[in-house]
Amino acid sequence: MPETLTVACCQTVPDVEHPATSIAQTRAALRAAVELGAEIVVLPELCHSGYVFASAEEARAAAVPADGELLAGWAAEAARGDAVVIGGFCELGDDGRVFNSAAVVDRDGVIAVYRKLHLWNDEASWFVPGEAPAPVVDTRHGRIGIGVCYDIEFPELTRGLALAGAELIALPTNWPREAGTPEPTPHLLARAIAFFSHVYVAVCDRGGSERGVGFQGASVIAGPRGTALAVAAPGAAVETVFAACDLDATRDKRTGPRNDAVADRRPEHYLSNLSNPESVIGTDGLN
Repeated sequence: MPETLTVACCQTVPDVEHPATSIAQTRAALRAAVELGAEIVVLPELCHSGYVFASAEEARAAAVPADGELLAGWAAEAARGDAVVIGGFCELGDDGRVFNSAAVVDRDGVIAVYRKLHLWNDEASWFVPGEAPAPVVDTRHGRIGIGVCYDIEFPELTRGLALAGAELIALPTNWPREAGTPEPTPHLLARAIAFFSHVYVAVCDRGGSERGVGFQGASVIAGPRGTALAVAAPGAAVETVFAACDLDATRDKRTGPRNDAVADRRPEHYLSNLSNPESVIGTDGLN
């Protein structure tokens, strides 16, 4: 594995009413990124189907199997440059259930599929939540942790990926616009997670709007010290951003001469790990 890898986020504008256009747009962006030297490419959440479904039936009609033509097409594009692709898709499971999923694909096909654990708002009406932990996937270009959009708001998940050896955490997202935030939400969260665990974080957002819902289009690649290495231009709908990432740097978790972001943890004292959390101090004084 080379010292430095080129990571790309291909920000696109999926359209729930024109899936063929969405598929073509995604493949074109993926092809261009690989031709420009990207070795890891992240695509948005539900990038082939669009996001704002009118009903569960519409979501089901858009769903595709993991072993179908969609991901085979991504593998064909990956093979042009020996890349690894992480992208979100509307998955039709073998049992007929519909999931908001992310696939990891390379030239040989599908390496892994992750089904989103934390469903946001109306997603609970369209999808079944995943039942397996978010994975860290060994690829030809490093160890990649996978999440999808709202998953990033659960620090247990992203911290767990880092503790399991992820060098890069990749998150396909469809982030609605939010008023009053000091910076785009994906930027804020990606930088914080990268800083806390000293990993790279790539959030590939979608742009544009769909059925009256506007999206932030705030794709970002953050480095292990919390620095934004690449960001989509404000207001951009379609854009690909690139960053050079030295994944070896993520093995250094030192935060100072005597401190380490992982070694200094004391999980036996954290509330989430206490066998009797009721024994802690409550609002009414000592118990």
